[in-house]
Amino acid sequence: MLSQVNVIGLGYIGLPTALMLASHGINVVGTDKDKRRIETLNQGRTTFKEADLEGLFQEALSAGIRFTTEYQAADTYIVSVPTPYDKFSKKVDAGFVVDAVKEILNVCPPGAVIVIESTVSPGTIDKYVRPEIERKGFRIGRDLHLAHAPERIIPGNMVYELIHNSRTIGADERETGEEIKRLYASFCQGNIVVTDIRTAEMTKVVENTFRAVNIAFANELAKICRHDDMDVYEIIRICNMHPRVNILQPGPGVGGHCISVDPWFLVGDYPSLAKVIDESMKTNDQMPDFVLNRIYEIMKENGMEDISRVGLYGLTYKENVDDMRESPTLQLLESQERHLAAGLKVYDPLIPQDAAPNQYHDLDAFLDSVDLVVIMVGHDEIRENMEKLAGKTVLDCQNICTLKGVYHL
Repeated sequence: MLSQVNVIGLGYIGLPTALMLASHGINVVGTDKDKRRIETLNQGRTTFKEADLEGLFQEALSAGIRFTTEYQAADTYIVSVPTPYDKFSKKVDAGFVVDAVKEILNVCPPGAVIVIESTVSPGTIDKYVRPEIERKGFRIGRDLHLAHAPERIIPGNMVYELIHNSRTIGADERETGEEIKRLYASFCQGNIVVTDIRTAEMTKVVENTFRAVNIAFANELAKICRHDDMDVYEIIRICNMHPRVNILQPGPGVGGHCISVDPWFLVGDYPSLAKVIDESMKTNDQMPDFVLNRIYEIMKENGMEDISRVGLYGLTYKENVDDMRESPTLQLLESQERHLAAGLKVYDPLIPQDAAPNQYHDLDAFLDSVDLVVIMVGHDEIRENMEKLAGKTVLDCQNICTLKGVYHL
């Protein structure tokens, strides 16, 4: 059994992974450069809301997990830091990963395994990580070992998916791959496949790209059906009765740190080849502006002139999570700022801090201040309080409102 694992980066992916390992008998130290985050964790509090995370956190604390800003001497390092993309080149920004690896090389003992869990584009480890290790004089495969174990979990259901989803382990040597497989098998009940690193890099990006392209198809259908006054939801429902058809639902845009980001890695690395992916991502990125245009159309149809009487329900990128990364609502607000001087009102029950102008923190006060409600996110709260929308004009971007006379995308 491995004597110690140092998880680097304690955000939405790193923290649940560290807690899961610790609660299943692994000696874990979690490291993050954010001092405030470490202070919060050491005070016995989690840093974000997630189903079943609190219980897992308490189990890990009882098992002896530690949190620090310092990198540790360990047998295995799991790097789970952000991998944003350059919005101009569309290429992955591997800076955080490289910085983490540099710090690891200062403390790691001989024979340690560095596992990159952060999602990266195919070839990133070869292009950025290997050269850094070799520059420091380490021989990969002898002095230390490399592996890639991309995460496959989604906010809102992280704990369950960590246990039940399948995993992919990429490694240079089969022995290293099997060693890391055993580590993840301490908690993972899904299939764990061992392959090479570049294949592991590619599979994770392809998984998210598949979903992004499917969503783009649904969003394009919504635009086509809006043009000729057809019900896109009814059309998709009927089409999905076919055994080989599974069209996803259209929406106000795509957010989060996976589907809205990872496909761009392929566009950036293969610009002359990834044409369908490129157009699909552009379609998804255009949806917040499409919603804004629908708001203008509905206001004109109903004789509304004051944009400040329009309210956006939901700031997060999906329902029942407090994650606002790449949120379609925030994207829409950026577009709105370019078009109008007056501001839309916003509200989200899961965002207690001020995250946008004209933000409300009480549902009733929010509804009292607006005439047109735009449902951007389908939180349980709004599903359970549909009666409060009676008498309002509603643009339902999630197809969840049960009231009559509701507008859709």
